Formats: sequence, structure tokens, C-alpha cells
Amino acid sequence: MEKIINLHIEKLPEGCYLATTEDIQGLVVQGETITETLEIARDVAQKLLESQADATLSSVAESFDYPLVVGQ
Repeated sequence: MEKIINLHIEKLPEGCYLATTEDIQGLVVQGETITETLEIARDVAQKLLESQADATLSSVAESFDYPLVVGQ
């Protein structure tokens, strides 16, 4: 079953990206690109959820908002 995790992503002065969340305790990841950061966050989230059996997250709804970032 798919679950939603709200990530906060920020670009660090060093040029890499940091992702954190309040939804899963201990999820803090860093990547060179946003895509890499999201991939690492997904892997870490799955492992943390397996180890934290009591974690409760929202299920994916039939519709939801997704911020799509487009460069010019």
C-alpha cells in the first residue's frame, strides 16, 4: 500500500539538497540533485518504516496536489 510522506527539501550553500520530514522520525538525507535526494529519501523511508512498525502515515488518495517545479 502506498503512503504519503511530506518532505521538506532545501538547497544548501554547498550546492547539494537536504530532505527532512516530520512524518518519519530520523529521515534526513542529502543528495547532489533533487532527483537523487528523492530517490535516497524513498529508500531510507522504506527502511525506517520497516523498523518503526508503529508509524502511521496517510494513504494515497484518489487525487492530491503535487508541486511540479519547472525551470525557464
